[in-house]
Amino acid sequence: MRLIRISSEDNVAIAVTAIEKGSVIDGFGFSVLSDVPQGHKVALEDMRKGDKVIRYGVELGTVNRDVQKGEWINEKMIDLPLSPALSSLRPGNKGVVYPNPPERKTFLGYDNGEGRYAGTRNLLGIATTVQCTAGVLRIAAEKIRKEILPKYPNVDGVSALIHPYGCGVAINATDAYIPIRNVSNLIHHPNFGGELMVVGLGCEKLTFDRVLTPDEINDNNVLVLQKCHGFADMVASICRMAEKKLQRLNERKRTELPLDKLIVGTQCGGSDAFSGISANPSIGRAFDMLAANGATVMFSEVTEVRDGVHFLADRCSSEEVVEKLKKEIGWYDEYLAKGGADRSANPTPGNKAGGLSNIVEKAMGSIAKSGHSPIAEVIGPGELPTKHGLIFAATPASDIVCGPTQLASGITLQVFSTGRGTPYSLAEIPVMKISTHSELFEMWPDLFDVDAGGIVTGTKSIDDVGRDLYNMILDVASGKKSKAEALGLYNDLVIDNPAPIT
Repeated sequence: MRLIRISSEDNVAIAVTAIEKGSVIDGFGFSVLSDVPQGHKVALEDMRKGDKVIRYGVELGTVNRDVQKGEWINEKMIDLPLSPALSSLRPGNKGVVYPNPPERKTFLGYDNGEGRYAGTRNLLGIATTVQCTAGVLRIAAEKIRKEILPKYPNVDGVSALIHPYGCGVAINATDAYIPIRNVSNLIHHPNFGGELMVVGLGCEKLTFDRVLTPDEINDNNVLVLQKCHGFADMVASICRMAEKKLQRLNERKRTELPLDKLIVGTQCGGSDAFSGISANPSIGRAFDMLAANGATVMFSEVTEVRDGVHFLADRCSSEEVVEKLKKEIGWYDEYLAKGGADRSANPTPGNKAGGLSNIVEKAMGSIAKSGHSPIAEVIGPGELPTKHGLIFAATPASDIVCGPTQLASGITLQVFSTGRGTPYSLAEIPVMKISTHSELFEMWPDLFDVDAGGIVTGTKSIDDVGRDLYNMILDVASGKKSKAEALGLYNDLVIDNPAPIT
């Protein structure tokens, strides 16, 4: 197989491997007119300037010059179409609950009580109210890991929730609620078992009362560095508080729990033309199975769904859900416009090198991660879901911001697909990696948990990989380490902050 055509309506197909000029394409009856890089598009018919380029059965744009059958079509040859209008969106109720989901319907997690998602890890989370405390907290956290944590073998680790917010900001600005909500929800994450620990400096704008409830603000949970007598006392005070928390966390045990206690997120990064063929549809299939068995599954990345927002509306469960979708997407349209940008600022050079010509093509592949389930709820950045099933969380597409924002919305595991490759991970939850093609998996075997490349070559189906992924998600949620987790890889905690910095 040399080319992959997704829909019978498509007038382009994707090169499975690099194709040399003059190669005859079996099954298509023509030879290519130039060298075609792996993952890039080949014209299946002659096109005149202004004709539509169709992939996934969707218009990617129009060609800006005449194109011959067999020609390589790249990003420079396609003009973007207009985005779908938000005003016309209506709920279509076209979401489909996955029939006959797997019989495995439980996992081993840390129960946090009635109405709360369970933890997939048992961690001590130490948060900050301001970046000024970061240096002290890093040193204290490392001391805790080396000298105190070994006494508490049932605790998986220590996570220092260091972020760049808290002071030098317009704390009452219109959009300041977004970073504040993110920080507050991170402090209360399910993997921290209800043990709150927040370190402040003492003069910052993000005061304890903005991220904690009144009954949570006490000497057991908060520490002010400006009240300490020098650096040594700061570190010692953090360590003393941490040990009390570790004693209680050490008593927690994994128990068998139903999947309505599990919340899983997904995002893609370093995407390529195979993302929408292999890895992302496989994630969508696994998510359909999880949702059908009661779990909460979350997908995101506003600019990477914007051009397919009408397909999301078709799967929304009610008018209320569609209105929230319109509100969140509309907010992001305005946010980009204020910065003199639009959705065309995405994709990246690497995406284009991997065959993605524009954001419409990228969006069609990105949406595949959501599967076919009804969309039960739309939430804002860092907002907590109130329903089970499939959730759209309106986050930025940036990998290093989307991940922490989903984390603030409570996910306890994330599935991350990539075709170009990225070592991205998070310290607070296990992150599973899935490759879009086997060459990447073979290059980075110690970073990937699942290879979806068999779908590209035809040796595996989406259902095969989706079911494997479903079981691996439950294994990792139950304590098995993901590859990135075992290596100790994690990115900085970059929270979403559209509010002004003063």
